[in-house]
Amino acid sequence: MNRKDFLKALAFLPATGAAVKLNELNNLTRDMDNTERMPVLFLGHGSPMNAIEENEFVSGFRKVGSEISRPSAVLVISAHWETQGTFVTAMQKPRTIHDFGGFPKALFDVQYPAPGSPELAAETRNLVKKTEVGLDEKWGLDHGAWSVIKHLYPNADVPVIQMSLDYRQSARWHYDLAKELAALRRKGVLIVGSGNMVHNLAMVEWRRLNETFGYDWAIEASEKMKNSILSGDHQPLVNFRSQGKSFDLAIPTPEHYLPLLYTVALQEKGEEVTLFNDRALAGSLTMTSVRVG
Repeated sequence: MNRKDFLKALAFLPATGAAVKLNELNNLTRDMDNTERMPVLFLGHGSPMNAIEENEFVSGFRKVGSEISRPSAVLVISAHWETQGTFVTAMQKPRTIHDFGGFPKALFDVQYPAPGSPELAAETRNLVKKTEVGLDEKWGLDHGAWSVIKHLYPNADVPVIQMSLDYRQSARWHYDLAKELAALRRKGVLIVGSGNMVHNLAMVEWRRLNETFGYDWAIEASEKMKNSILSGDHQPLVNFRSQGKSFDLAIPTPEHYLPLLYTVALQEKGEEVTLFNDRALAGSLTMTSVRVG
């Protein structure tokens, strides 16, 4: 529906309390008029402590947040919401989920009261043809979302929704699904994948958690991933289980890796891709983050 038809349709809305509020209509028309293509991000979120610590990674998140246009809303694909099927959060006020243990009370005290967007949830569901998308009223924002988005938008004044990862599906399936979200980029929506490209907790050097170094296999996998990202050759990324031992060690389970595929899948022809926060930590983690556009 174009703007003219949309405004004509408004004439038939009943002038009652059930009618859409004027400010909501303004938001909808603003988004429909938005033609600027928003960037897409992959944020290496690392430890939940990045939510409250000051370090180079937090500075990197803030910097990229200051460089891009303010979005009308944010759609996050987080490593920490795996489901049977695909869902998007559709509540007005998503809760802040503290889905971790063993951290200081100060981290559990953090609340990120960003509004949700049932409208964006419904639009996302309608865009996706590859699978049925359910509207979720229970989840909220897990730490893969709020621990990084809070640095981009510290006032929690930008609506945020999440899309879940269907753990039953292949990497190719997720990559193809991501492409169906492309229209949102021209409606003011910032799409963010949140995970870690190299993420092997079983092999972390916990005594050296804040040290910048990577095992040989982690560096090898990271360099191959980055070469594919920067060259625009996504097939090795999609076919990550065919890339040898270094990839197998870097990606023992796919949930932290798949959000990267949502980001690179949305790259359009000629779009610039840049890396930031490009560090290896504790041997078997990388914080490498990606900006498309």
